[in-house]
Amino acid sequence: MGDKVVTEGFELSDRQRYRRKLQQCLAGLARLLDEKRFDRPKNLMGLEIELNLVGADGQPRMMNAEVLERIASRDFQTELGMFNLEVNIVPHRLGGHVLDQLAEELRAGLGYADRKASEVGAGILMIGILPTLAQADLVSGNLSADERYTMLNEQIVAARGEEFALDIAGVERLSCTSASIAPEAACTSVQLHLQVTPARFADVWNAAQAVAAVQVAVGANAPFLFGKELWRESRPPLFQQATDTRPPELQAQGVRPRTWFGERWVTSAYDLFEENLRFFPPLLPICDEEEDPLRVIDEGGVPRLHELVLHNGTVYRWNRPVYGVADGVPHLRVENRVLPAGPTVTDVVANAAFYYGLVRALADEPRPVWNRLPFEAAAENFDTACRDGIDAEVRWPRPGRAGGVTTVPVTKLVRDELLPLAAAGLDAWNVSAADRDRYLGVIEQRCRRRINGATWQAETFHRALEAGLGRDAALAATTRRYRELMHRGEPVHTWPTGFPGPGA
Repeated sequence: MGDKVVTEGFELSDRQRYRRKLQQCLAGLARLLDEKRFDRPKNLMGLEIELNLVGADGQPRMMNAEVLERIASRDFQTELGMFNLEVNIVPHRLGGHVLDQLAEELRAGLGYADRKASEVGAGILMIGILPTLAQADLVSGNLSADERYTMLNEQIVAARGEEFALDIAGVERLSCTSASIAPEAACTSVQLHLQVTPARFADVWNAAQAVAAVQVAVGANAPFLFGKELWRESRPPLFQQATDTRPPELQAQGVRPRTWFGERWVTSAYDLFEENLRFFPPLLPICDEEEDPLRVIDEGGVPRLHELVLHNGTVYRWNRPVYGVADGVPHLRVENRVLPAGPTVTDVVANAAFYYGLVRALADEPRPVWNRLPFEAAAENFDTACRDGIDAEVRWPRPGRAGGVTTVPVTKLVRDELLPLAAAGLDAWNVSAADRDRYLGVIEQRCRRRINGATWQAETFHRALEAGLGRDAALAATTRRYRELMHRGEPVHTWPTGFPGPGA
């Protein structure tokens, strides 16, 4: 959805024409792959973070247009809700002190944005779901003033044909409906990009799918929605339900949701793009009338594959394939969309270090984990990790065990097996030992202390209740305390748990 979308509506013939263009794009992608036209290895990674705008009272501020005007940087953009922003970090080459460089750039950029936001009575908050959001905040009138969001909302609502049902049973149960996709805006995430060659794509994507559960377990940071304590990472069920184009009858038939973990390991990037066309009807059938992708290839050029890219952006895989063109050369990326935003810059960079190291090591293994772990187990692990967070137990192939797969606490798996792998992967990227140890040490300490953003939020909220605050006041106090500690910058496992007092 990165390109600006402008249109005045769709004719009945638009979808047929768009479907034909999609098939041409897919054929063009196959030719580019067959002809080995893609970029050489560059070890490039990228980072995007979705942010919340809050006031000094911890409540959301619906003013991203005013804040962006003051920030005046193309690194910051709108997101779906008027209380959202997104910051994009320029691609970096993995190696050396890249992790410290990322942390320094993020601190500088977010600090600048927070100062500018303060000029209009707002501030920046990195968190998976803002605890103080109310159902009344997430309505179509609070979608950002951008035609692409209005159009996406209209098309998803039309495809569904009825209100969206939100039903999440966790510590408490939330059950409500929405007339728009606005609840999706509650989900603020970190997206990690890794540019890969076609030959490496399947191994990296499969590795990312295998470890998605572990990522979300150690990084969970979204336990609240609409005043209810739900899953430790409530974003995935919320995102799926808030974008679900399927009425109950299609769900009963097994039609796949547009927010999707997937259903199999893959052998190439082509598999994923082809699945997107086969399983998901177009939402935004907007054609590039100027480009014939096959003719462009015949003439020695590189097509933008506009229709394929646009359609791909409306299928919300947790690990998404990305096709792009830079300096006239096509490339592929794996976009990892699992992690929530926050809690601090150090935590974000630690999560990134763990991911990039782990996928490198697992993709390099001679006996890949996806040959030993059933895909259904990986999908089940993901749901379990979202529900239980750092206390989750997951299924994982264990060496020397009959059958190969056993159930293990995620903290034990990370400390005993995955952190050494991640360290080896960062070494393979030539990341400095100091950076490697500093940021993987954050993950190790989270597991040792069993503290992440979700556990800190939940305990602080309950301490606030015990101190005599009402539910709404406790959520607001938790949010204010979180914001204070976020800006201090120490990683979440060091934060004092609990609530310092009703007056804080």
